[in-house]
Amino acid sequence: MPESETGTPGGSAPATPGTPVPLISSMRVDSLSYDRKSMPRCKCLPVTVPTWGQPHTCFTDFPTPNVSLSRKVGAEFVGTFILIFAATAGPIVNQKYNGAETLIGNAACAGLAVMIIILSTGHISGAHLNPSLTIAFAALRHFPWTQVPAYIAAQVSGSICASFALKGVFHPFMSGGVTVPSVSTGQAFALELIITFNLLFVVTAVATDTRAVGELAGIAVGATVMLNILIAGPSSGGSMNPVRTLGPAIAAGNYEKLWIYLAAPTVGAIVGAATYTLVKLRDGEAADPPRQVRSFRR
Repeated sequence: MPESETGTPGGSAPATPGTPVPLISSMRVDSLSYDRKSMPRCKCLPVTVPTWGQPHTCFTDFPTPNVSLSRKVGAEFVGTFILIFAATAGPIVNQKYNGAETLIGNAACAGLAVMIIILSTGHISGAHLNPSLTIAFAALRHFPWTQVPAYIAAQVSGSICASFALKGVFHPFMSGGVTVPSVSTGQAFALELIITFNLLFVVTAVATDTRAVGELAGIAVGATVMLNILIAGPSSGGSMNPVRTLGPAIAAGNYEKLWIYLAAPTVGAIVGAATYTLVKLRDGEAADPPRQVRSFRR
């Protein structure tokens, strides 16, 4: 006897609380964050100590991405190029035209650039744009370590290309775009660490928590960047990103206290991402169900 055709049409179940989601929600899961339960365990190099009766965590225990690595790397290169060009051009224009941009203008250049890049490339590569972010997400298993070198190479290349493009356009005012501290080394290090902590706390929230409003990720992250530059711009430059400092430093030949902008953002990023992971609500801890995943694309 044939079975009755009373089944409901197939559809994907809503994300369970605590399941990581991409910065920009879409039908495909991007590389910024992913469902770590989707891939079976494998025999490989263990990176965590298992408890009795549980399998170990593998170094390569990541799902096969739907987007090719070459496209992700290409999106990271273009996104980082746009970010560094915009964020560095503001201070250069400010120097060339005697303060025409002001601090608010410099902050807006970087914040708006971050926002539009997340909205335009977040569904492709996750729009990391920052080696410190990439390392922090890999350390907390929101991103595969195997893709970290390619991402960082794309980010560094995009930064250098953008910086030399700015040098060609605005020469000899390139020095205005280099982040050099105007305070002591300790103060600059602390400022960069704290503002990067702020940034990664927000990024981790909107990128990995289904209860956060993922559709506003670009606005939230861009606003955080703008706020941080308003706070730390006059003192340390408000870098928050090693390639924001590295590319302009190479183009201008100014490496003064470069190590601060390589070390402090990385430490701050790891601590910020880890802190949100610790305070994040667990399954069953919230009375309201997780938000339905929506997309900007209608």
